[in-house]
Amino acid sequence: MQALEFVVRTLLELYTYTFVLRFLLQWARADFHNPLSQFIIQVTDPLVRPLRRIIPGLRGLDLSTMLVAYLLVILTSTVSVLLLYKGLPTNITLLLVKSLVDLVMIVINMMLIAILVMVVLSWVAPYHPIAGVLRALTGPVLRPVQRLVPAIAGLDLSPMLAAIALVAVKILIESNVPMLYNSLVVG
Repeated sequence: MQALEFVVRTLLELYTYTFVLRFLLQWARADFHNPLSQFIIQVTDPLVRPLRRIIPGLRGLDLSTMLVAYLLVILTSTVSVLLLYKGLPTNITLLLVKSLVDLVMIVINMMLIAILVMVVLSWVAPYHPIAGVLRALTGPVLRPVQRLVPAIAGLDLSPMLAAIALVAVKILIESNVPMLYNSLVVG
């Protein structure tokens, strides 16, 4: 059952990542004519489009996209518990809070990955089509750091400093809510 749980969880997490990426791309006002953006839209539209009629956006943020991501995180946790322990989670409040924390961690991980890929691309293929999308995606995180610490001798340290800050936030979250990761009670 562990192998099946791993496969199902991984597929659900990958799908969740596409919704989070769509939300972040919209938040960052990235170019939606880019092939990556077009792929994300095509993969996520079947679930997002119907919800948009019910859930309006808020200040340019597509809340329906984030709601789908949140529901997928809840589904992932529930399916994992079901497959591993052959029961359903009994503490719904804990499941909802744990899922919210997991969603925040996914957003942080997405930003870390985007920063890393952007840095590598800036060295090996700065004009790659995805580079512009990554610059737009990481801009809201990197710009405040760049204002505090300008480039030194032409070297931009903001990706490294932003990554350190994001990892510190992850550690802070993980160290202050360990019970959320370990006490999903099975009925």
